[in-house]
Amino acid sequence: MSNREIIETISARVQSEPAYARTLLQQATSLLLQGEPHTAKLLLRDLVNASIGFEQLARDMDKPPKSLHRMLSAAGIPTLSHVSAMLAAIAAYLGVEIQARVKPAQSIYQTVMQLREIWPPLDDTGL
Repeated sequence: MSNREIIETISARVQSEPAYARTLLQQATSLLLQGEPHTAKLLLRDLVNASIGFEQLARDMDKPPKSLHRMLSAAGIPTLSHVSAMLAAIAAYLGVEIQARVKPAQSIYQTVMQLREIWPPLDDTGL
């Protein structure tokens, strides 16, 4: 599948499934908060292309569209204030509110215990 076909597929899905657009925004936001800005920018770029568009986003942010394209490129380095404004504009366009929550990380032991409830050990060795 070519890059253009991927973009068209994402765009069609965002237009037909609003939940998919919300999921892309949620994933991009989570990636940003988890220290993965490169992947988050690429997701945001795809979401902007498929939903609000760079022209409208530029008007909402009072920035040139070309500047926003550069910010969301693989080599782009947007400031925190620009990312914040972008997320706010995209969320407003989608009619959603972005919320962050902090929760304790789950230990490996807790994960193993949860998995053992689903898939109990096969024999007495506990494996």
